Amino acid sequence: MRLSGRYITNKMDRVLPKRTWNSTRIAIAAGTVGIVALIGASWYLTSGNSRLNVDRERLTISEVKEGAFREFIPVNGTVLPISSIFLDASVGGRIEEKFVEDGAHLKKGDAIMRLSNTDLELSLVNQETQVLNLLTQSQIAQTNAQQVSINNRNQMADVENGLREAERLYNLNKKLYEDKAIGSQEFLKAKNDYDYQLKRKDLTEQILRQDSLSTSQSLNQSKQTYERTRSALALMRRKVDDLVVKAPVDGQLTSFDAEIGQNKNAGERLGQIDVLTGFKVRADIDEHYITRIYPGLEGEFTLAGTPYTLRIKKVYTQVLNGRFQVDMEFVGKIPEGIRRGQTLQIRLALSDETTALLLARGGFSQQSGGNWVFKLNEDESIAYKVDIQLGRQNPNYYEVIQGLKPGDKVITSSYENYDKVQELVVK
Repeated sequence: MRLSGRYITNKMDRVLPKRTWNSTRIAIAAGTVGIVALIGASWYLTSGNSRLNVDRERLTISEVKEGAFREFIPVNGTVLPISSIFLDASVGGRIEEKFVEDGAHLKKGDAIMRLSNTDLELSLVNQETQVLNLLTQSQIAQTNAQQVSINNRNQMADVENGLREAERLYNLNKKLYEDKAIGSQEFLKAKNDYDYQLKRKDLTEQILRQDSLSTSQSLNQSKQTYERTRSALALMRRKVDDLVVKAPVDGQLTSFDAEIGQNKNAGERLGQIDVLTGFKVRADIDEHYITRIYPGLEGEFTLAGTPYTLRIKKVYTQVLNGRFQVDMEFVGKIPEGIRRGQTLQIRLALSDETTALLLARGGFSQQSGGNWVFKLNEDESIAYKVDIQLGRQNPNYYEVIQGLKPGDKVITSSYENYDKVQELVVK
């Protein structure tokens, strides 16, 4: 109330205290604290000391230890016969008879089936006829050669007889001429006859030699032609004999695919004979190890609680679908009752047994790449990151090169959710 320029204060009026925190200020303060908390949490989680609480039951903890180490890889092997002989059709034909079925145990020479081939059988008849014709011609040629030889020898006998008679008259007339008993004309006639007979003998001997050489060459050619034809006939007979398919070795007939009335082409696969005198194991190996696999490496497997040893005998270097194959032979005893096609789980050793620092394999390596692990402190309440270096490995252990020592406890289970965490608080 204002009177005469002066303020009059009502007795009922009071001076109110000044307000410090109002709703606006409280909201601003709360927002500031939240931002600071978020910044702090972000810094804490991304800093070198970020931690995460984990349940011990969800972890796999392994102890680093020193022990015997041998680098090996697991491979699957299939039991095969020690050798298999492929059964291919030597000649084509139509299947007329089957003497055995697939799986039969055979002896060498046992008949398996019989084919028919009319063209081949007709060719055999023609070949036999040709051989008979050549034999007849050869015999005729030999007879003619013998007759010519007889005639030549008769002619030579006549020539030699004439020469002897001319020589006798020449020597007689020569003596008579020297004794003046005959004239010169008679002596010269005897001398000319003698010279003629000498030349005739020389000419006859040349003819005999040429005829003998020509006859010998002709007979040799005839004989060679006959022998070649006989060889062709023998080959043809073998081809006809091959129409009856026989077991080449003792063994078991497998993969036999043949039905009566079916036509088979020459070279077509009919089946195979498995030699059952022993077994081998063929294993598939990842191509990553191809430079480290060679004959002589050994592997082992367990069957019915008994360990057995295998040794690589042959390496097939051809890579197919990222894998290559090896053949392995048994060293020492062979499991009883083993069967063709049986699968074996083999541990193939890539190195000799040595002493090394060992860390059990686990899922940790998928995230860490084997470059770091979570190592537990002495009371196993906290696990912190440490850098390590791993070397060789086998399906059970890694070889530790550096970063750990015997007795260290390491988390070896998966680090899928821990890759950005520096420490794990184990509860």
